[in-house]
Amino acid sequence: MPALPPGLNNGLTIEETLADMKSHPIFMTELAGDLDSEDNPDLIAALQALAYEGTPLENAANFKEQGNESFKAKRWADAKEFYAKGIVLLAAEERRRAGPPADPNWPAPAPAPAPESPEDPAEIKAQRVLLEALYVNRAACHLSLRNYRSCTLDCAATLRLNPTNIKALYRSARALLLLDKIPSADDACALGLSLDPKNASLQAVATDIIARATALDAKRNAEQARLAKVRSREALLQTALRARGIRMRATSKPPEMEDALVQLVPDPDDPHSALVFPTILLYPAHLESDFIKAFNETECLEQHFGYVFPLPWDREGAYVGSNVECYMETSSGGLVKVGRKVPLLKVLAGGNVEVVDNSVKVFVVPKAKAEAWVKGFKEKKALERGEVPKP
Repeated sequence: MPALPPGLNNGLTIEETLADMKSHPIFMTELAGDLDSEDNPDLIAALQALAYEGTPLENAANFKEQGNESFKAKRWADAKEFYAKGIVLLAAEERRRAGPPADPNWPAPAPAPAPESPEDPAEIKAQRVLLEALYVNRAACHLSLRNYRSCTLDCAATLRLNPTNIKALYRSARALLLLDKIPSADDACALGLSLDPKNASLQAVATDIIARATALDAKRNAEQARLAKVRSREALLQTALRARGIRMRATSKPPEMEDALVQLVPDPDDPHSALVFPTILLYPAHLESDFIKAFNETECLEQHFGYVFPLPWDREGAYVGSNVECYMETSSGGLVKVGRKVPLLKVLAGGNVEVVDNSVKVFVVPKAKAEAWVKGFKEKKALERGEVPKP
């Protein structure tokens, strides 16, 4: 490897010398991630001085070139910042030429004096062409960074300067498609293809728009069909409950039931199906419970006791089918005794018992403790109603 010239021979290797040169503003090709104005005031000042030594057009063109280099290297965030700096410069020139916005609450100001040297129309045109390129290039950065809404805004700014900019129409269509704004994406794509019918990129996005629109239509139709079926099943269920005279009530804080529901089985769409109810067996004497996910209206408690009993925690053997009493709470807060061999429908159809929060609750008490428990239950309810229990 050849030696460094005497002027550069400071004891560093060639690689170290190149790295050191890149740390100087004039040789910088990318923005350092840890660049901080407080830690590097001289560096920031040098960068600012270098950036704004020329005309707005020259400076903006320089930022565009730096942005292009960063974009080619897939440093999209850096490229976006370089393009933004150029946009700031040229947008400021546009605002300066337009003058301050009119205020309807104040009289019109006196005309501004003519500039000493009128601006060159060619310079103004070149600025606007460059501003258009900066906007559409920044839109490409936003698209790569998945900032789809920002991409559409930059495309709109581009199209205000040049309504026939094909790149802006393509990027706008692509971003709108990714936002699932299908009609707007289709409009942008259609306009682009009307200007350039053979544009491969626009043809590709047009195909993608059709595919996505088809997929969204299918998804929407499937969801509408699902909701229609849910409504139909709910209406059929309510009809079945009314026909049987079963009362339902919901509270403000229903328990979490997961997929356990009052429903028609085996076919929820068949009015001749039977009703099933999530059922909780409560053992108040021992503060325990069991859950039956689907208690068929034609079944009785004794059928379920056959597999529920013996209870794993019942060391005394107090809970056997013939040795328990069963009760359900009435809508008025009282108790009704439920026979072990009585079908559930017969208990619920009388209208005296409510199904609260889509579940049936049955109190199961050993016969030896039943009388005392019933008395305690009634006393508790009386206190809740503000009544004085009878001695």
